[in-house]
Amino acid sequence: MREALLRQAQVLPPITLEEMSGIKLMNRTDTKFVATLEQLNSFLLAVEGEYYIQEINGKRIASYHTTYFDTADFAMYVMHHNGKTRREKVRMRTYLDSDVTFLEVKNKNNHGRTKKKRIEVSTPHTLEKEAEQAVPFLAKCAWYTIDELSPVIENFFSRITLVNFGKTERLTIDFDLRFHNLVTDDRDKFENVVIIELKRDGNVPSPALDIIRRLRIRRSGFSKYCIGSALTNKGLRRNNFKERLRFIAKLENK
Repeated sequence: MREALLRQAQVLPPITLEEMSGIKLMNRTDTKFVATLEQLNSFLLAVEGEYYIQEINGKRIASYHTTYFDTADFAMYVMHHNGKTRREKVRMRTYLDSDVTFLEVKNKNNHGRTKKKRIEVSTPHTLEKEAEQAVPFLAKCAWYTIDELSPVIENFFSRITLVNFGKTERLTIDFDLRFHNLVTDDRDKFENVVIIELKRDGNVPSPALDIIRRLRIRRSGFSKYCIGSALTNKGLRRNNFKERLRFIAKLENK
């Protein structure tokens, strides 16, 4: 199946990172879907003639490494688990193909809008060695100080990024997710689960959304931090994630 994905990724016309940076989705809405590798392959076949694929240094499937930080009582995880609409995530993400790392703060407001602020850092996945930059950045953008945060989980995954020809929407497609809990040292992975996130300018017509519906790909919230943590840290509450975890397990075993 992965060979088929690689072949199909080579069929779509490329778009460069520089061209991507010019796409400003000012009134953006984000929607997530969870699929299987088989559905992803069908999806990539169906979008041919409608979408570009991002290409960086000749690569069309990018590799990522992310570390999430939280408080000693897992305040950010608990906030998400309890269904709070206003919530925050703090992470360091490395783009492995270019070896560039950013410290990022993601805030979601009461209207479901997500704002992300980030700064480039030189030392991946540790806040202490980046204190000179991290302290003022967190003071400005985050709810927590550097002294309150510690690394709790890391993940690795592959990503395909698509842009429609009209440049009104962007899709990120994540697969091969692997989790390593830095508190419990437990590990887990998804070999058949795919996360598709559709980011579009308001409610403009979406060719991808029509294809997703036709393929019966299910809409579902999916936080890599929360799902990975629920799977690898049995000490965390997970009642509100149980239905989602069962659905993901069902897809993984298809």
